[in-house]
Amino acid sequence: MAVEYRLTLAGDIPLEEVAELAAPGAVETSTASGGRMLSADLNDEHGYVVDITGGRHGYYSAEDDGGALWQWEPEAYVDVSFYMRKDTLVDKGKPHMLATVARILGGMAEDAALTLNGDVLMLTRVAGTLHKHNTDGWYDYSYDRIFHP
Repeated sequence: MAVEYRLTLAGDIPLEEVAELAAPGAVETSTASGGRMLSADLNDEHGYVVDITGGRHGYYSAEDDGGALWQWEPEAYVDVSFYMRKDTLVDKGKPHMLATVARILGGMAEDAALTLNGDVLMLTRVAGTLHKHNTDGWYDYSYDRIFHP
């Protein structure tokens, strides 16, 4: 069973632009619905597989810090999905994923959200301000050092 972290960026952003920051060696493939996807198997180096897809009329919801439902509906969006095996999650996957998310956020100004398994809100960036959510247990992964608003 895999663990999935998904970084969503609001806007009509070329997938290649995001891939330059997330996975420069990503190759183009297609989604089940026929849309474009850039993908890279970085298990050996980084402990995850990454898929980059885009779309329109997005809808996202997740549980925030207080257990309330957070909702977001970007008109256009790009998803960067990181899939990690549980056996590589702690040593490789999470630390490399966090560094990649920080690199993407540092290289782009769009509003963004990071979720865990599609239902736990980890961070948001709105109008340039980063907000951390559900940060218990992230300190071992240099969460504060990587994401310091």
